[in-house]
Amino acid sequence: MATTDRQATTLALAHALSAAERGLAVIPLSRSKLPALRSPHRNDPTPTPCHGECGRLGHGVYDASTDPRRIRALFAAAPWATGYGIACGLHPHHLIGVDLDTKSGTDSSAALRELALRHLFTIPDTVVILTPSGGRHLWLTGPPDVVVPNSASRLAPGIDIRGAGGYLVGPGSRTDHGVYGTVPGTAHLPPAPCPSALLRLLLPPPPRGIRGRRGSAGGPGRGAGLGRGLGQRHSHGQDQGHAHGHGLIHFVLTAHEGQRNTRLFWAACRAYENGLGPDLANALIDAAIHTGLTEREARSTVASAARMSGRRG
Repeated sequence: MATTDRQATTLALAHALSAAERGLAVIPLSRSKLPALRSPHRNDPTPTPCHGECGRLGHGVYDASTDPRRIRALFAAAPWATGYGIACGLHPHHLIGVDLDTKSGTDSSAALRELALRHLFTIPDTVVILTPSGGRHLWLTGPPDVVVPNSASRLAPGIDIRGAGGYLVGPGSRTDHGVYGTVPGTAHLPPAPCPSALLRLLLPPPPRGIRGRRGSAGGPGRGAGLGRGLGQRHSHGQDQGHAHGHGLIHFVLTAHEGQRNTRLFWAACRAYENGLGPDLANALIDAAIHTGLTEREARSTVASAARMSGRRG
């Protein structure tokens, strides 16, 4: 290995250890910005999903750690690494990365400012990373009980989101296109909380056919059965609220692993916004438990949605 590569690996490890001291879980990256360690299952005849349960290294972002000994072991197994990735969505920061790209030929920074004006939120002072191509990564933190998915140009052209299961290239990383660095004046800042209005935009869009008009709902009882917590309906408006409520419950029930918290949070937000929150909360919690969430997780997520919507249920 060339001396410059050895130096780059040593620097990358030092930067990674420094990030870990701030509570940021890291993995080694190659010059291509991909995880430096290849999957141990790549030659399996019938590979099955594994997030590191096998005990071996090479599971991408699922290898991420804040433990200095594990980080050193990861870099020792990948002596060609010249950078490091910071896992998003993990405790304690629950990091969300807003990637403002320049390669698409669009002004993604202007697009973010327009979104802020349209949806009435302020872009907070936070850590900002400058990419070799001139793009910027904004570091934000999210609520612990909300799963923000990864997305590419869904928010606006040139704006990508790094959420749960994703990672950001850390400052000090050396890639084929140059070095990532911190924008002057932001290195000392902690990642800022994601504005509530922006957080709502980052969650999955509503599925077709579940939007409904505002309507009232009767009170559910715990254990009354999934989707049966809407009570009796006596008017056209209440019937529409009934249908909307069942649509939200179905949306939660059909969540796959990795979507459960996100779908529950989105459905609970819509329920509170439409005046159905207090009556639908238990039915939504039942649905989430049916998909595999614990009751504690489900109740915490619904409570977070209630707070964000300015309601108490």
